[in-house]
Formats: sequence, C-alpha cells, structure tokens
Amino acid sequence: MGVDPGLVATGFAVLEVGPGGVTVCDAGVISTTTGQPLEARLNALHRAVHRIIELQGPGLLVVEDLYTEYKFPRTAILMGHARGVIYLAARQLGVGVLALAPSEVKRAMTGNGAAGKGQMQRAVQTVLGLKELPRPSHVADALGLAATGMARITGRVPSPAGGHSFTSSGSSAAGAQKWPPHSPTRPLSPSRIIGRP
Repeated sequence: MGVDPGLVATGFAVLEVGPGGVTVCDAGVISTTTGQPLEARLNALHRAVHRIIELQGPGLLVVEDLYTEYKFPRTAILMGHARGVIYLAARQLGVGVLALAPSEVKRAMTGNGAAGKGQMQRAVQTVLGLKELPRPSHVADALGLAATGMARITGRVPSPAGGHSFTSSGSSAAGAQKWPPHSPTRPLSPSRIIGRP
C-alpha cells in the first residue's frame, strides 16, 4: 500500500500481485477540514488510514519520506505530524513501513528523479496499464510509491494485470474520495471522508 502523506490531502493506493500481474485494489484521497484544530485533523487521518489498513490488509506500507530541503519549515513539521499518525496506524496493525524519497519513486517510475506531476501521472498510467490518468496527483504518487515499493521487494517493476477490473462496491475502504478510472465497466460513485474529531 502506497501513501502520499499530507495534512489536507493524503493519497493512498493498494496494489495486489496476482498470477496475471498487478491490480489496483483501492485508491483515493483522505481529506481533512482546514478549519479544524491540528489534533482533530490528525485524529481523522489516523482513523482513516487505520481503517484502510484493517480492511485491505497490506503486507507493507510504503510512505513518501520527508524531503531533505523544505523552503517552508512549517510544511515539513506538518508533514511530519501526518507521517507520524500514518506510521502509528501501521504499527498498531502490525504492518511494516518502508519510507522512500520522492526522487527515488520518480526515478523508478519515469527515469527522472525530478519529474513533474504530469510526467509522474503518465508514467504511473503506463506502468500499471491504467485506461485513464490517475487523478488527483496524490493518487498517482501513492500508486507510484506502492509500485516502487513492490519493485524494491520483488526486484522487478510490476506489470499490469489485464483489464484492471475493480472489485470494490464503489466506495473506498475508508469511505475516502475514490479515484474512479480503475473500472472501465463500472464507474465508482465518489465519496469523501472529512476529518471529524
């Protein structure tokens, strides 16, 4: 499971390896309300990630590491808080965590460690054989994290399973905003998890 942490929007993606290749099981964005106190937003993020891990049962959580250079130190601190509750949820459920630098994921997916958002979205679409561009960019980043983590463990870049049929009932494991393009046959109705204390 890949997680692109953020306090406002956290992207997540769950990949599964099968005999025919890799399938996207679940993906979306966990959102919190900006007007709420920090502790309420962190609690909402923790609960949502915990719920997704419980329902999807990933073998590994791959989380984007902090950048080494932040022009805005407050952003780094808030990102650290978000990463902390994500790590906590994984630990509580006995799931290991692997942190990958954004440049490593970009290099693995695009061949360029400084790739932009659009380039990353197109690369993830190609590598995973998706019919549509993964949107928003948080979902593409989470898919890239999951695929890169999988490649790191198995030693090879995942190949897509045919069809990418999405077996979900239409809502994300945690009720998070869905990324609908998984299923060409059955559009998913978007829902949204909004942070509550």
